[in-house]
Amino acid sequence: MTTRSIDMVIYPEFKSFEAIGPMTVFTYANKHLQAQGKEPGYSVRVISTQVGPVQSDTLMSLEATLALNLLDLPHTVMLVGAHDIEQAVEKNPNIVQWAKQAAPKVERFAALCSGAFFLAAAGHLNGKRATTHWRMADTLKRRFPNIQVEVDSIFIKQENLWTSAGVSASVDLALAFVEMDFGHELALDVARDLVIFLKRPGGQSQFSSNLTSQMTTSTCMRDVQEWVIENIDKKISIPQMAEQASMSLRNFTRLFSKEVGLKPSEFIEKARIDKARRLLSESELPLKSIAFKCGFATADQMRVGFRKHLSVSPKEYRDRFIGS
Repeated sequence: MTTRSIDMVIYPEFKSFEAIGPMTVFTYANKHLQAQGKEPGYSVRVISTQVGPVQSDTLMSLEATLALNLLDLPHTVMLVGAHDIEQAVEKNPNIVQWAKQAAPKVERFAALCSGAFFLAAAGHLNGKRATTHWRMADTLKRRFPNIQVEVDSIFIKQENLWTSAGVSASVDLALAFVEMDFGHELALDVARDLVIFLKRPGGQSQFSSNLTSQMTTSTCMRDVQEWVIENIDKKISIPQMAEQASMSLRNFTRLFSKEVGLKPSEFIEKARIDKARRLLSESELPLKSIAFKCGFATADQMRVGFRKHLSVSPKEYRDRFIGS
């Protein structure tokens, strides 16, 4: 068994969780491997533009033990993001230059959350699919129009390059690496240790229907979304939603799409899938029963929806939770 070397690349005002989360995943993976009488699977280093303490976006700082060095590259790079990522990229051109030369030479180069801007500035994402934190997706599209930005994904792999979504997705990506390196069971053991109820597949959306509802500014549209979620086990039509909003069908459809960013039919489908996800992970109900409780006409219709939005079947989704 080979020990994978992993470098966490940080800089002033980096997002602390994006460094600590993955490092914790790899630490717990090592503990499980050692408990099995095996050598540690990961050797993690913290690197920056210079050696010494680096202040994060919180009260915490991390000690960079090594400086960026093209002659000492690891198996895996994880480059963290920042709240003001555009300023961070501008202030750290040496990281952009290092990424430009280092990325093609390592087995896995991951840009976490808004860290995708460093890879984009280095030119490596041109013509490729990538994701980032949903708040920065439009900015990434505008600044780098040659990148196919897909905000509706937890993480995306393109050749040896990986990009991940909002902050907690860094943990999902680290778990995906553990599964890739040492198998599903070890990744699931680590997820359980961290009290993460499910190791999310990369194609899963950053958003749940409940979160989308909370983000809607229009009280009327938010009320309609909440009504849909409360009645998701029933057959719901667009005219019914318009009636709930006391609006004409045409005006409701236009305003809903504008406020929510989804067509009414798309929101209904996502709300059904969200409830199905919860039931799959929290109960042992048969798939047909779950489909019925979530308003799907058939179990096959639910399966098609899962494939479309999560890139896994309902059974595969449940298996990721229970480890069967």
